[in-house]
Amino acid sequence: MENLKLPGFEPPGKWGKAARTGRGLRAVLRSAGLGFLLVALGSCTVGPDYVRPKTEVPATYKEIKGWKKARPRDEISRGRWWKIFGDPRLDSLEEQVSITNQNLAAAAAQYKEALAAVSVARSGFFPVVSAGSSAGQTLMTGGFSSSGSSVGGPQATSGGAVSDFRLSGDVAWELDLWGKVRRMVEASKAGAQASAAELEGVRLAATAQLAQDYFQLRAEDSQQRILHMTVEAYRQFLRLTKNRYGAGVASRADVLQAETQLKTARAQEIDIGVARAQFEHAIALLMGKAPSEVSIPASPLDLRPPSVPAGLPSELLERRPDIASAERLAAEANAQIGVAIAAFYPTVTLSASGGFEAANAAQWLAWPARFWSLGPGQLSQTIFEGGLRRAETEQARAVYEADVAAYRQTVLSAFQQVEDSLAALRILEQEALVQGEAVEAAQKSVVVETNQYKAGMVSALDVITTQTIALANELSAAKILGNRMVDDVLLIQALGGGWVAEAPRPRP
Repeated sequence: MENLKLPGFEPPGKWGKAARTGRGLRAVLRSAGLGFLLVALGSCTVGPDYVRPKTEVPATYKEIKGWKKARPRDEISRGRWWKIFGDPRLDSLEEQVSITNQNLAAAAAQYKEALAAVSVARSGFFPVVSAGSSAGQTLMTGGFSSSGSSVGGPQATSGGAVSDFRLSGDVAWELDLWGKVRRMVEASKAGAQASAAELEGVRLAATAQLAQDYFQLRAEDSQQRILHMTVEAYRQFLRLTKNRYGAGVASRADVLQAETQLKTARAQEIDIGVARAQFEHAIALLMGKAPSEVSIPASPLDLRPPSVPAGLPSELLERRPDIASAERLAAEANAQIGVAIAAFYPTVTLSASGGFEAANAAQWLAWPARFWSLGPGQLSQTIFEGGLRRAETEQARAVYEADVAAYRQTVLSAFQQVEDSLAALRILEQEALVQGEAVEAAQKSVVVETNQYKAGMVSALDVITTQTIALANELSAAKILGNRMVDDVLLIQALGGGWVAEAPRPRP
């Protein structure tokens, strides 16, 4: 590293005449101001300017063809997308996620950290100002202090102790000639924007997971109600079979089969409680609370799945926070290339100092004791570093290329998730229609078989088989409805939850 003093920035001697006259000071300041102006006019920003990476965006979604047309996208409330389901209990649970969810709190803290990093980078635009004071005595021996440095001044006498009182301030400013600081600010701003998008991504993931758990919990409640009603029906059938057995019409085997069926249904009803409790505990965790603090009353799922507007594929790039985050990370990596390139160029640092210095405290802050100095200015250039700068530049370019690839992969994954959800909803809607018909037919079969059993036309086994088929169909219908509600949530999540990319970006 070679340091060179820039001419014209240092007065002749700390106690020189030019420094003691206002005219000399003004002349030096004019020269310095002119130098600053020339430097500012000649500054530039090295490195590539960021251009958003191109991605292949389809004109429409594949799985939306042949499906019913959704309502306008304004049906999804910005941020509070869960209101599309019209469930007040879900609304109250979701509102608490933003307040007490710990993952969201951590992401919010990381966003604050990213915003602070922007301020840290911006500080490079400004000079560093420092101040200090000192007081002491120096032992003089033959015009030199014991440390070997010349003291000078009218107070310096041989063979005695000299007092020195000093109050000074220093200014150092590294000029941003090649845009290194500007690129660092650009990178930190892009990083803060990525962090803001990640915060929204965490919020969307937490609220979507809570909605999924909530609908699955209510689907469990539906199945539990079906099983409870089935147990009552089986109990009545067992009573009927016992009566027929007492009358000598039915066999002991018929009674045992009816009892087995009743106990099996009762065991299924009890088993439902395990999954329901786990969903309730998961909801408590998403709300940032202990499981013991959250209790959700049983309520069978009776909602109608809403039609979620998918919009255009191109809108997905602006509505998904993870896509926005990946794109901003690519912008940050691009700016870091400029930071690495700026290291090839010399750095220019301007400095100045001033203050008061005297041999006794009484004259310390007197006007004649003032001093000032402009300079020395430093021009620094690395001559040899073993390929370090070039390697760092290549490293920065490689990071950018990796981030661009990650951004494009995120876009592709987003389209896949939307298509998966659209396909699932389309197929589940058809399945629900057929399953509903199967439930209706099974229930009619149970009525017919039971009446025939009472008339002695069929055996108890025939009735039990029909009842088992009916129960399986009813449980399947409840599961399908739960899956449809969950897939509605997944589609909303895949579409970005109504979030817009511009909302969380920090101010320039």
